[in-house]
Amino acid sequence: MELLDILNEDGTVSGVVKERSQVHRDGDLHRTSHVWIARKNKKSGMDILLQKRSHNKDSYPECYDISSAGHIVAGSGFLDSAIRELEEELGLKVEKEELILKGTRRFHIEEIFHGNLFCDNQLSNVYLLWRDFDEKELTLQIEEIESVRWMDLEECMHGVENKTFPNCIFLEELKMLV
Repeated sequence: MELLDILNEDGTVSGVVKERSQVHRDGDLHRTSHVWIARKNKKSGMDILLQKRSHNKDSYPECYDISSAGHIVAGSGFLDSAIRELEEELGLKVEKEELILKGTRRFHIEEIFHGNLFCDNQLSNVYLLWRDFDEKELTLQIEEIESVRWMDLEECMHGVENKTFPNCIFLEELKMLV
């Protein structure tokens, strides 16, 4: 059971803790960390690593997504969560100093997945991590991630904007990386 801190409208911790499925059922404001992994390329200057979500995910199954992202468990912080998720999802060990804060986003979505309403009301810190490696070197958390792939940033932005590949990526967030 994953317990999350519920936030006040100003983004401060309210003191209320709820189970993740209840948070998404009720649309409570909560925190997440988003980490985009990038490497330099000769085309546009940057490739980003995308993960393809497992078909078992509670939201956006089989869609391409952020390199690594996760909810912040109650009592934890943005950076600790980002580092934990990188290791759990991809097998990457990183230091806090390697993560570059690109900004904070707040968004709210309501969608139907697996026949249930999913209300996601997030306050997210967005980080950039520069790492160059072959995606075959990663140890993927198979319950969460089906596969990963590198994609040119401009190609990804075009694909997100024109819906040319299944994804749950926000163009606004990609623009934060530039």
